Order: sequence, then C-alpha cells, then structure tokens
Amino acid sequence: MNTIYKKAKSILTLTLIAGGTLMVSCKDSYLKPEPLSFYDPDNTFNDAAGLRAALVACERNMRLEWYGDAPPMVTEAIFSEIAVEGTTDKSGPAQNLNLLITPDAQLNSGDYNKIGWYWSEGFKGVKYANVVVSRIDQPTNYKDDAEKNAILGAAYFHRAYRYYRLTQQFGDVPLILSEVIGPKLDFQSTKREVILQKMKEDLEFAEKWVPVITDKGTVNRGSVSHLLTKINLALGLFDDAIKSASNVIDGGQHKLMTSRFGVDANNAARNVIWDLHRPANKSVGANTEGLMMVIDRVSIDGNVVDGTQMMRNTVPFWHNNINTPAGNRGTIDTYGIAIDQVTSLGRGIGRVRPTYYSQDGVWDDKKDLRHIKGNWTKMEDILYNNPALNTTLKDPYYGKNLQFRNESGTVLTIDTIRCWFDWPNYKLFIEDPLKIQPSGGNSDWYVFRLAETYLLRAEAYTWKGELTKAAADINAVRTRANCDPVDASKVNIDVVLDERARELYFEEPRKTELTRIAYIFAMTGKAAPNGKTYSLASFSESNYFYDRVMAKSDFYNKGVKTRHGDEYLMSPYHVLWPVPQPAIAGNTGGIINQNKGYNGFQNNVPPLTSIPTE
Repeated sequence: MNTIYKKAKSILTLTLIAGGTLMVSCKDSYLKPEPLSFYDPDNTFNDAAGLRAALVACERNMRLEWYGDAPPMVTEAIFSEIAVEGTTDKSGPAQNLNLLITPDAQLNSGDYNKIGWYWSEGFKGVKYANVVVSRIDQPTNYKDDAEKNAILGAAYFHRAYRYYRLTQQFGDVPLILSEVIGPKLDFQSTKREVILQKMKEDLEFAEKWVPVITDKGTVNRGSVSHLLTKINLALGLFDDAIKSASNVIDGGQHKLMTSRFGVDANNAARNVIWDLHRPANKSVGANTEGLMMVIDRVSIDGNVVDGTQMMRNTVPFWHNNINTPAGNRGTIDTYGIAIDQVTSLGRGIGRVRPTYYSQDGVWDDKKDLRHIKGNWTKMEDILYNNPALNTTLKDPYYGKNLQFRNESGTVLTIDTIRCWFDWPNYKLFIEDPLKIQPSGGNSDWYVFRLAETYLLRAEAYTWKGELTKAAADINAVRTRANCDPVDASKVNIDVVLDERARELYFEEPRKTELTRIAYIFAMTGKAAPNGKTYSLASFSESNYFYDRVMAKSDFYNKGVKTRHGDEYLMSPYHVLWPVPQPAIAGNTGGIINQNKGYNGFQNNVPPLTSIPTE
C-alpha cells in the first residue's frame, strides 16, 4: 500500500506537464512556460507500471470529496432535501442560494461552498484519465492485450465517473477525450446526452476487460457496471440499466452483508449496520458489499493529514450554547472529565444540518437498525457534563439527559439550527487517535456499495412500471436493516429516493442523484409522484429537483433564518450549478455556456451535438 501512495505523489508532478486543465484564468502566469521535471512522460509511460501509477492520481482525486474540513460532499448534501448549511454565526455559507450562488461568487472555499471544486477537480480527473487513454499504446511491455485493455478500461471508468458528475451538476460541459498538452483556450460546451452516450460506450468496453477482483481502492468490474447503471439511467435506457445492475447483483462476487463481521462482531450491543460502517471493516476481505472505496489510513504515505473530519462537519455543536433548565452552561467538549462525551460523539460544529425529513420524516419503521438508539444519537441521549454544574454551581441537572425546553417552555439553546439535531452516529463516528478533541480521523470511505446497486435497479424497474421487481430490490436493503418490506403497490420514485436517504446518507452525492432523476422526468414526460409533469424546454423554471426539496425540506423558502439573519432560499434554476466565471472568461477562443438563471446565459451558443474533433 505504501508503494501505491508514493507513486501518487510523483504522478501529480507528471500531470502538470502531461495535461492541461480547464480551470483557466486571465493571469499571465498561466501562459509562462514551466521547467520540465525530471519525469519525462515520453519515458515514464513506456511501461504498464507507469500508466498504472497515473491511475493512482485518479484515485487520489476521487478520495478528496469526503476528506478534510468542509469537504465537497457538504455542498452536495446542502443542495438537496436531506440537509442545509448549518454555519449560523456569519454570512457567506451557502444558505441564501439566490444571493450567494452566482458565477462570479466565491465558489471554492470551506467558508462558502465547493461548487468550484467540483468543476476544477472534475476536469483534473478527466485530465489524469486522458493521460492514460492517450498514451495507452506507448508501453511495449504489456503481458497481453488483456492487461492493456484492463488499464484502458480503468481510465475509462475514471473519466466516466467525472463526466457523470459534471453533467448532473452543470449540465452541458466541454467534452475532452484526449491529453491536452499546453494552454488550450477554445473549449466548447457539448450536450449532456452526447457526453453520457460516449461514457456509456467506454464503460461497456471497460466492463469486458476490467478484472472482477482487484486491490481495494482500485477499479473492479463491479464498480464499472455500477457506474454504467447510473449512466444508463441518466440516458433513460432502463432495460440497459437493469442489465448492468444485474451484472453486479447476480455476478456472485458481491453480496449484501447480512451477518455480523469485523472488529465488533462479538459485541452483542452492536449490529451488522454498525459493522458495515466501521473504518476497520470497510476494506477487509470479509466485506463483500463494497464495490468502490477510497483508501485513507493513518499509517500510509499519501493519507489526508486531517483525516475525514467527518464528526467536525456533520455532528451538532452540542458542546456549546446549550443550557440546563436552571440557566447554566450545560455541556463542554473537554477531554478526560468525569462525563467525557467528546471521545464518543466527536467535536462537531454543525456544518451539515440535517432536515426534519432526514432525522425523522423519512423513517417509517421503528425497528430499522439504521435509526435505533446506539446507531443514531438523539440530543436527548447526551448528558449535561459541565463539571462546574457539579462543583461550584450545584446544578441538579448535572449528569442528566439534555432537555430542549424548560418547564415554562423556553428553548434552552440560542441556536436550534447548529446546536440541536440528531445524527447517524454509526456512519459518522470515526475514531480520531491523533486529536484530543476528535474531529473524525482517517478512514476508508465507500464510493459505491451493493446496497445502492439494488436501489438503482429498483429505480429502473420503477420507471418501467415493474413494481413487484422494484419492491423486491428495495426490500433486499430494507430487510437487512430489520424493516418490514414495502408493498409493491406503494412503490414510486419518491419511495426509491426515501430508501436511498435512509441507506446512503453522506455516501451518495444527493444533489447529483436528484438532478439525474429530475432530468429523467423532464426527458420522459412521465408524471411524478406529486402529479406534475416536466419538460427539458423549461427545465430551469420547473423541475422535480426543486419541487422535491420544497416538499421535504423544512428550511428552504420557509422563512427560516440563521441567528446572523441569513434566510434559507432556493430557486428552480439551482437544479444546475453555475459554471464558474473564470472558466468562461479565460476561454477566449471558444464559448463555454452558462446555465439558465445565472448571469452570462445570454451569451450562450448552441452546444455541440456530436463528438468534437480534437
């Protein structure tokens, strides 16, 4: 494993000279020649090992979405019905989306949002993959065609993974299919459907050649078929989606985990849902559910220094601004005190604030292992632990469970948005041995799991009206969680999305998946569960994405404001993100289109409707 990550460090140097990036600017420094490193691509990629090292850059790029403070996945969550931005003590975070989400705003900062990160890192991922695609014939030492095609298939996967995300986040974007050497300032937007069709063809090739079994954290055939399923759905090819999902589900290599396993297998107080999300269990051989994961450990070269910081971002600010009914500060995050809760809960700042829908509304079975005490933490499970309550203040509530209100009905926190909400501790608790006040340490993370494959196939069956088959796939996930099965007569796309919310919180890119489904409703004209129909012609004015967020979120457009005075607002055009203005302005030889609803849309030209010649 150490060898892999040492290669990752060197390949990042290589890509600076082996490929361009789309995030151009008007700065003169961009055009200045840089000295070549001692890595010469013409020599480095002369063998298969060199190309495999280039794939490590793709894997590193994929990993960054879940790691560090204010990771990009926060932005995916808050542009949906499952969560909002919970930072309430300042203006700037993405709460009033109408005001703050513009092409020339700050779009790549932990204090604001990471929309710009998805644009720039998405095209970096395309760049890294294109190095391999363009130089696939350069090595002369392949063992056979199978080895060559497996490497090419892995590169196709990584390129398709980025384009799948970009086309659901930004719609029509430039399509780049080969290595770009030197400045290029004449990019054109290509229609989303054209891009996805090309990615489908590439993945169908990869599905034939990528090995079934590979090292953890690298592309295997199951992950290829899983991604192909998403792209088939995005194209409205439901039979193809069923086929590619079935290749994973029925392939024999991957099975849902239904029995106890791993580090806590003998702990009777835990269950298989807990086991599934323990950092030590995600990549072990006994875990047959993980399809694609990213690898991050304390002990390996190339790890993320600050780890996931998962608890910092997703756990409430429970240790401050909460009083006892007697009016004293009730909680603190000090390590090693008599009631040490920071070790078991983490030191959260409430950046990802789940909605009522996520916390309570979506849960339809009290037996659900994903929502029972021990796996979920409710605020009332926390104790008043401030030592001063027991010593100088003589507060009788020391050691007792938190209360939301006192006897007179007064709320006991000044910030119900940031400081008071429930969360899935089984998924978000990451041991953090390097910090006294744990924020969430290093851990592998699932990119794709077989549970999602079942739900993707269920979705495809639902689009086709084959509700008995859809229910069977949903129930494979539900019954593993100890839930009663759903009746086929009740299945619709909302039911599929509800099960995704229960199973895939902070794993799936929720905004991406909601936009994909909104596109399908607009493409097909099928009536949504809300009774409405949609069209591509008016996609930015009326879409299922927006209507679902309005129906499920208790924040957006409901008059809710932070204690700093910022209101949670969203509009239908937020179904797509703005293309960052620097990318458009710096592209002086061509036109990258802006999405409708944002300034600059008036300068658009028709996107390309066929594969551009490069």
